[in-house]
Amino acid sequence: MSRISGFLSGIKVVDLSRHLPGPLASILLADMGAEIIKVEPPQGEEMRTIGPVGRNSTSVYFDAVNAGKTGVRLDLKNPQQRETLLSLLQDADILFESFRPGVLDKLGLSISFLRQTFPRLVICSLNGYGEHSPLKKDVGHDLNYLAMNGVLAGTGTVDETVAPWPPLADCAASLFGMSTVLAALLERERSGQGCHVEVALADSVMPLMTFSLAELGLTGAGIPRAQALLNGGAARYRTYKTRDGFHVALGAVEPKFWQAFCVAADRPDWIARMDDPLPQNELQQEVAAFFAGLTLAECQQRFGEVDCCFNQVLELQDAVETPHMRTRKLVVKGSDGQYQALYPAYVDGEPPLRRVPFKEI
Repeated sequence: MSRISGFLSGIKVVDLSRHLPGPLASILLADMGAEIIKVEPPQGEEMRTIGPVGRNSTSVYFDAVNAGKTGVRLDLKNPQQRETLLSLLQDADILFESFRPGVLDKLGLSISFLRQTFPRLVICSLNGYGEHSPLKKDVGHDLNYLAMNGVLAGTGTVDETVAPWPPLADCAASLFGMSTVLAALLERERSGQGCHVEVALADSVMPLMTFSLAELGLTGAGIPRAQALLNGGAARYRTYKTRDGFHVALGAVEPKFWQAFCVAADRPDWIARMDDPLPQNELQQEVAAFFAGLTLAECQQRFGEVDCCFNQVLELQDAVETPHMRTRKLVVKGSDGQYQALYPAYVDGEPPLRRVPFKEI
Protein backbone atom coordinates (compact mmCIF):
# COMPACT_ATOMS: atom_id res chain seq x y z
CA MET A 1 0.00 0.00 0.00
CA SER A 2 1.21 3.50 -0.81
CA ARG A 3 2.17 5.26 2.43
CA ILE A 4 0.58 8.59 1.45
CA SER A 5 -2.72 6.78 0.93
CA GLY A 6 -2.76 5.98 4.65
CA PHE A 7 -1.68 9.33 6.08
CA LEU A 8 -5.25 10.26 7.09
CA SER A 9 -6.53 6.79 7.87
CA GLY A 10 -9.17 7.09 10.60
CA ILE A 11 -10.04 10.70 9.70
CA LYS A 12 -13.70 11.19 8.78
CA VAL A 13 -14.85 14.09 6.63
CA VAL A 14 -18.46 15.13 6.08
CA ASP A 15 -18.69 17.25 2.94
CA LEU A 16 -21.73 19.48 2.39
CA SER A 17 -19.95 21.53 -0.25
CA ARG A 18 -20.78 21.67 -3.94
CA HIS A 19 -19.23 22.47 -7.30
CA LEU A 20 -15.39 22.55 -7.28
CA PRO A 21 -13.63 24.13 -4.26
CA GLY A 22 -14.92 21.92 -1.44
CA PRO A 23 -15.16 18.66 -3.40
CA LEU A 24 -11.63 19.13 -4.75
CA ALA A 25 -10.33 19.66 -1.21
CA SER A 26 -12.07 16.58 0.12
CA ILE A 27 -11.05 14.33 -2.76
CA LEU A 28 -7.42 15.20 -2.12
CA LEU A 29 -7.93 14.32 1.54
CA ALA A 30 -9.40 11.02 0.32
CA ASP A 31 -6.19 10.41 -1.66
CA MET A 32 -4.40 10.54 1.68
CA GLY A 33 -6.73 8.02 3.29
CA ALA A 34 -9.55 10.06 4.79
CA GLU A 35 -13.10 8.72 4.71
CA ILE A 36 -15.35 11.19 2.85
CA ILE A 37 -19.13 11.25 3.31
CA LYS A 38 -20.64 13.50 0.66
CA VAL A 39 -24.03 14.94 1.60
CA GLU A 40 -26.23 16.07 -1.28
CA PRO A 41 -29.76 17.52 -1.36
CA PRO A 42 -32.55 15.08 -2.30
CA GLN A 43 -32.35 15.98 -5.99
CA GLY A 44 -28.56 15.73 -6.03
CA GLU A 45 -26.18 18.67 -6.31
CA GLU A 46 -26.05 20.90 -9.38
CA MET A 47 -22.70 19.52 -10.53
CA ARG A 48 -24.44 16.31 -11.57
CA THR A 49 -25.91 18.23 -14.53
CA ILE A 50 -23.08 20.66 -15.34
CA GLY A 51 -20.71 19.55 -18.07
CA PRO A 52 -20.63 16.56 -20.44
CA VAL A 53 -22.51 13.44 -19.40
CA GLY A 54 -20.53 10.26 -18.75
CA ARG A 55 -21.35 6.58 -18.89
CA ASN A 56 -23.40 6.61 -15.69
CA SER A 57 -25.66 9.45 -16.94
CA THR A 58 -24.00 11.92 -14.59
CA SER A 59 -21.68 14.78 -15.48
CA VAL A 60 -18.07 13.65 -15.75
CA TYR A 61 -17.18 16.82 -13.80
CA PHE A 62 -19.17 15.49 -10.83
CA ASP A 63 -17.50 12.09 -11.12
CA ALA A 64 -14.06 13.69 -11.38
CA VAL A 65 -14.23 15.36 -7.95
CA ASN A 66 -16.24 12.73 -6.10
CA ALA A 67 -14.50 9.42 -6.82
CA GLY A 68 -13.49 7.60 -3.67
CA LYS A 69 -16.35 9.12 -1.63
CA THR A 70 -19.55 7.71 -0.17
CA GLY A 71 -22.68 9.72 -0.90
CA VAL A 72 -25.92 10.24 0.99
CA ARG A 73 -28.85 12.52 0.11
CA LEU A 74 -30.47 14.52 2.89
CA ASP A 75 -33.07 17.28 3.04
CA LEU A 76 -31.54 19.48 5.72
CA LYS A 77 -34.83 21.41 6.03
CA ASN A 78 -36.39 18.20 7.33
CA PRO A 79 -35.80 17.86 11.11
CA GLN A 80 -35.47 14.07 10.96
CA GLN A 81 -32.93 14.17 8.14
CA ARG A 82 -31.06 16.97 9.84
CA GLU A 83 -30.71 14.61 12.80
CA THR A 84 -29.16 12.09 10.39
CA LEU A 85 -26.52 14.69 9.52
CA LEU A 86 -25.85 15.31 13.20
CA SER A 87 -25.37 11.59 13.74
CA LEU A 88 -22.81 11.58 10.90
CA LEU A 89 -20.97 14.40 12.66
CA GLN A 90 -20.78 12.56 16.00
CA ASP A 91 -17.46 10.95 15.08
CA ALA A 92 -16.43 13.28 12.23
CA ASP A 93 -13.17 15.22 12.28
CA ILE A 94 -13.82 17.70 9.45
CA LEU A 95 -16.92 19.35 7.99
CA PHE A 96 -16.81 21.22 4.67
CA GLU A 97 -19.63 23.56 3.68
CA SER A 98 -20.01 26.09 0.88
CA PHE A 99 -23.29 27.86 1.62
CA ARG A 100 -23.54 31.63 1.57
CA PRO A 101 -23.16 33.14 5.06
CA GLY A 102 -26.40 32.81 7.00
CA VAL A 103 -27.76 29.70 5.26
CA LEU A 104 -26.55 27.29 7.95
CA ASP A 105 -28.25 29.47 10.56
CA LYS A 106 -31.58 29.12 8.72
CA LEU A 107 -31.13 25.35 8.69
CA GLY A 108 -30.60 25.24 12.45
CA LEU A 109 -26.95 24.36 11.91
CA SER A 110 -25.19 27.58 12.85
CA ILE A 111 -21.45 27.56 13.33
CA SER A 112 -21.90 28.37 17.02
CA PHE A 113 -24.30 25.43 17.43
CA LEU A 114 -21.94 23.06 15.62
CA ARG A 115 -18.94 24.27 17.62
CA GLN A 116 -20.79 23.79 20.90
CA THR A 117 -22.22 20.39 19.93
CA PHE A 118 -19.03 19.00 18.37
CA PRO A 119 -16.13 20.78 20.08
CA ARG A 120 -13.47 18.66 18.35
CA LEU A 121 -14.89 19.23 14.87
CA VAL A 122 -12.88 21.30 12.38
CA ILE A 123 -15.38 23.19 10.22
CA CYS A 124 -14.27 24.67 6.92
CA SER A 125 -16.52 27.21 5.19
CA LEU A 126 -15.68 27.89 1.56
CA ASN A 127 -17.78 30.81 0.35
CA GLY A 128 -17.60 33.74 -2.03
CA TYR A 129 -16.68 36.78 0.00
CA GLY A 130 -16.61 35.79 3.66
CA GLU A 131 -18.82 36.51 6.65
CA HIS A 132 -17.01 39.73 7.47
CA SER A 133 -17.44 41.48 4.13
CA PRO A 134 -19.92 44.03 2.78
CA LEU A 135 -20.28 41.62 -0.16
CA LYS A 136 -21.14 38.57 1.94
CA LYS A 137 -24.60 38.16 0.39
CA ASP A 138 -23.45 38.76 -3.20
CA VAL A 139 -23.13 36.04 -5.80
CA GLY A 140 -20.01 35.40 -7.85
CA HIS A 141 -17.95 32.89 -9.75
CA ASP A 142 -14.26 32.45 -10.49
CA LEU A 143 -14.21 35.12 -13.21
CA ASN A 144 -15.69 37.69 -10.83
CA TYR A 145 -13.13 36.98 -8.12
CA LEU A 146 -10.26 37.28 -10.61
CA ALA A 147 -11.67 40.51 -12.00
CA MET A 148 -12.10 42.22 -8.62
CA ASN A 149 -8.61 41.28 -7.41
CA GLY A 150 -6.56 42.62 -10.31
CA VAL A 151 -5.73 39.19 -11.73
CA LEU A 152 -7.47 39.74 -15.06
CA ALA A 153 -5.87 43.16 -15.41
CA GLY A 154 -2.51 41.42 -15.75
CA THR A 155 -3.66 38.46 -17.86
CA GLY A 156 -4.06 38.32 -21.62
CA THR A 157 -2.94 40.47 -24.53
CA VAL A 158 -2.31 44.20 -24.56
CA ASP A 159 -5.78 44.75 -26.02
CA GLU A 160 -7.85 42.17 -24.19
CA THR A 161 -8.13 40.41 -20.85
CA VAL A 162 -8.29 36.63 -20.99
CA ALA A 163 -9.86 34.40 -18.35
CA PRO A 164 -7.24 31.82 -17.31
CA TRP A 165 -8.02 28.13 -17.14
CA PRO A 166 -8.38 26.23 -14.85
CA PRO A 167 -10.41 28.44 -12.47
CA LEU A 168 -7.73 29.92 -10.23
CA ALA A 169 -9.84 31.22 -7.35
CA ASP A 170 -11.79 27.96 -7.02
CA CYS A 171 -8.62 25.86 -7.01
CA ALA A 172 -6.69 28.20 -4.72
CA ALA A 173 -9.52 28.29 -2.17
CA SER A 174 -9.68 24.52 -2.27
CA LEU A 175 -5.98 24.13 -1.53
CA PHE A 176 -5.95 26.81 1.17
CA GLY A 177 -8.99 25.19 2.78
CA MET A 178 -7.41 21.76 2.71
CA SER A 179 -4.07 22.93 4.08
CA THR A 180 -5.73 24.91 6.86
CA VAL A 181 -7.90 22.05 8.07
CA LEU A 182 -4.85 19.79 8.16
CA ALA A 183 -3.04 22.37 10.28
CA ALA A 184 -6.15 22.65 12.47
CA LEU A 185 -6.12 18.89 13.03
CA LEU A 186 -2.51 19.13 14.13
CA GLU A 187 -3.35 21.96 16.53
CA ARG A 188 -6.30 19.95 17.85
CA GLU A 189 -3.86 17.30 19.03
CA ARG A 190 -2.41 19.92 21.37
CA SER A 191 -5.54 21.79 22.43
CA GLY A 192 -8.21 19.10 22.14
CA GLN A 193 -10.43 21.66 20.41
CA GLY A 194 -11.63 22.01 16.83
CA CYS A 195 -12.24 25.37 15.18
CA HIS A 196 -14.04 27.16 12.39
CA VAL A 197 -11.98 27.91 9.27
CA GLU A 198 -13.37 30.29 6.66
CA VAL A 199 -11.75 30.65 3.23
CA ALA A 200 -13.40 33.15 0.89
CA LEU A 201 -12.83 32.51 -2.80
CA ALA A 202 -12.44 36.24 -3.36
CA ASP A 203 -9.51 36.25 -0.93
CA SER A 204 -7.81 33.09 -2.14
CA VAL A 205 -6.11 34.54 -5.23
CA MET A 206 -4.29 37.34 -3.44
CA PRO A 207 -1.45 35.18 -2.07
CA LEU A 208 -0.90 34.13 -5.69
CA MET A 209 -0.46 37.82 -6.52
CA THR A 210 2.66 38.19 -4.37
CA PHE A 211 4.86 39.49 -7.20
CA SER A 212 2.15 41.89 -8.38
CA LEU A 213 1.70 43.22 -4.85
CA ALA A 214 5.46 43.69 -4.58
CA GLU A 215 5.41 45.82 -7.74
CA LEU A 216 2.41 47.75 -6.44
CA GLY A 217 4.34 48.65 -3.30
CA LEU A 218 7.34 49.72 -5.34
CA THR A 219 5.73 51.58 -8.24
CA GLY A 220 2.15 52.27 -7.17
CA ALA A 221 0.80 50.04 -9.94
CA GLY A 222 0.42 46.34 -10.62
CA ILE A 223 2.09 44.34 -13.38
CA PRO A 224 0.82 45.67 -16.73
CA ARG A 225 -0.88 43.15 -18.97
CA ALA A 226 1.44 41.56 -21.57
CA GLN A 227 4.23 43.98 -20.72
CA ALA A 228 6.09 42.40 -17.82
CA LEU A 229 8.71 39.66 -17.64
CA LEU A 230 6.39 36.76 -16.82
CA ASN A 231 3.15 37.73 -18.55
CA GLY A 232 4.15 38.23 -22.15
CA GLY A 233 6.38 41.29 -22.21
CA ALA A 234 9.73 39.50 -22.53
CA ALA A 235 11.00 37.69 -25.60
CA ARG A 236 12.56 34.95 -23.51
CA TYR A 237 9.36 33.98 -21.67
CA ARG A 238 6.45 33.42 -24.03
CA THR A 239 5.06 31.11 -26.69
CA TYR A 240 5.78 31.15 -30.41
CA LYS A 241 4.23 29.59 -33.52
CA THR A 242 6.19 27.30 -35.81
CA ARG A 243 6.05 27.19 -39.60
CA ASP A 244 3.77 24.14 -39.55
CA GLY A 245 1.26 25.66 -37.12
CA PHE A 246 2.38 24.23 -33.78
CA HIS A 247 3.20 26.32 -30.72
CA VAL A 248 6.30 26.12 -28.55
CA ALA A 249 7.11 27.59 -25.16
CA LEU A 250 10.37 29.33 -24.31
CA GLY A 251 11.04 29.95 -20.62
CA ALA A 252 14.67 31.10 -20.70
CA VAL A 253 14.41 33.54 -17.77
CA GLU A 254 17.94 33.16 -16.40
CA PRO A 255 20.92 34.48 -18.39
CA LYS A 256 22.48 31.01 -18.78
CA PHE A 257 19.31 29.64 -20.36
CA TRP A 258 18.85 32.65 -22.64
CA GLN A 259 22.47 32.42 -23.75
CA ALA A 260 22.09 28.71 -24.47
CA PHE A 261 19.00 29.42 -26.56
CA CYS A 262 20.69 32.21 -28.52
CA VAL A 263 23.74 30.06 -29.25
CA ALA A 264 21.58 27.14 -30.40
CA ALA A 265 19.55 29.53 -32.55
CA ASP A 266 22.78 30.83 -34.09
CA ARG A 267 21.84 34.33 -32.97
CA PRO A 268 24.59 35.38 -30.55
CA ASP A 269 23.59 39.00 -31.19
CA TRP A 270 20.43 38.39 -29.13
CA ILE A 271 22.39 37.52 -25.96
CA ALA A 272 23.09 41.12 -24.97
CA ARG A 273 19.47 42.09 -25.63
CA MET A 274 18.10 39.95 -22.83
CA ASP A 275 17.37 43.01 -20.73
CA ASP A 276 16.01 45.27 -23.44
CA PRO A 277 13.31 47.52 -21.95
CA LEU A 278 9.94 45.86 -21.48
CA PRO A 279 7.81 45.20 -23.42
CA GLN A 280 10.38 43.78 -25.82
CA ASN A 281 8.20 44.12 -28.90
CA GLU A 282 11.00 44.37 -31.44
CA LEU A 283 12.97 41.44 -30.03
CA GLN A 284 9.79 39.37 -29.76
CA GLN A 285 9.06 40.01 -33.42
CA GLU A 286 12.54 38.82 -34.36
CA VAL A 287 12.27 35.67 -32.27
CA ALA A 288 8.75 35.06 -33.60
CA ALA A 289 10.03 35.35 -37.18
CA PHE A 290 12.83 32.90 -36.34
CA PHE A 291 10.40 30.25 -35.04
CA ALA A 292 8.01 30.90 -37.93
CA GLY A 293 10.77 29.76 -40.25
CA LEU A 294 11.17 26.37 -38.55
CA THR A 295 8.95 23.33 -38.36
CA LEU A 296 8.23 21.76 -34.98
CA ALA A 297 10.57 18.89 -35.80
CA GLU A 298 13.35 21.32 -36.67
CA CYS A 299 12.78 23.20 -33.39
CA GLN A 300 12.92 20.00 -31.38
CA GLN A 301 16.08 18.88 -33.16
CA ARG A 302 17.75 22.23 -32.52
CA PHE A 303 16.62 22.90 -28.94
CA GLY A 304 15.39 19.58 -27.56
CA GLU A 305 18.67 18.72 -25.85
CA VAL A 306 19.68 22.30 -25.02
CA ASP A 307 19.28 23.68 -21.47
CA CYS A 308 17.12 26.62 -22.50
CA CYS A 309 13.68 25.74 -21.05
CA PHE A 310 12.10 24.87 -24.39
CA ASN A 311 9.20 22.53 -25.10
CA GLN A 312 6.14 22.04 -27.27
CA VAL A 313 2.74 23.38 -26.19
CA LEU A 314 0.83 20.10 -25.93
CA GLU A 315 -2.86 19.42 -26.23
CA LEU A 316 -4.22 17.71 -23.12
CA GLN A 317 -4.73 14.39 -24.91
CA ASP A 318 -1.01 14.40 -25.73
CA ALA A 319 0.10 15.76 -22.36
CA VAL A 320 -1.37 12.82 -20.42
CA GLU A 321 0.55 10.34 -22.58
CA THR A 322 4.07 11.72 -22.27
CA PRO A 323 6.85 9.56 -20.79
CA HIS A 324 6.88 11.87 -17.77
CA MET A 325 3.17 11.34 -17.08
CA ARG A 326 3.31 7.60 -17.64
CA THR A 327 6.31 7.23 -15.36
CA ARG A 328 5.01 9.41 -12.54
CA LYS A 329 1.60 7.65 -12.42
CA LEU A 330 -0.10 10.71 -10.94
CA VAL A 331 -2.56 11.03 -13.82
CA VAL A 332 -4.17 7.65 -14.39
CA LYS A 333 -6.93 6.28 -16.60
CA GLY A 334 -9.55 4.05 -15.05
CA SER A 335 -11.40 1.10 -16.54
CA ASP A 336 -14.29 3.46 -17.26
CA GLY A 337 -12.05 5.54 -19.50
CA GLN A 338 -11.99 8.51 -17.11
CA TYR A 339 -8.77 10.14 -15.98
CA GLN A 340 -7.86 10.85 -12.37
CA ALA A 341 -5.34 13.48 -11.32
CA LEU A 342 -4.14 12.11 -7.98
CA TYR A 343 -2.63 14.04 -5.10
CA PRO A 344 0.65 15.20 -6.68
CA ALA A 345 3.13 13.91 -4.15
CA TYR A 346 5.38 10.90 -3.75
CA VAL A 347 6.07 9.53 -0.27
CA ASP A 348 8.97 7.12 0.15
CA GLY A 349 9.09 6.73 -3.60
CA GLU A 350 5.41 5.87 -4.10
CA PRO A 351 2.44 7.88 -5.46
CA PRO A 352 -1.09 7.67 -4.00
CA LEU A 353 -3.40 4.80 -4.87
CA ARG A 354 -6.06 5.10 -7.55
CA ARG A 355 -9.52 6.17 -6.38
CA VAL A 356 -12.47 3.81 -6.31
CA PRO A 357 -15.76 4.96 -7.91
CA PHE A 358 -18.25 7.18 -6.05
CA LYS A 359 -20.98 5.21 -4.31
CA GLU A 360 -24.23 6.21 -2.66
CA ILE A 361 -25.84 4.70 0.42
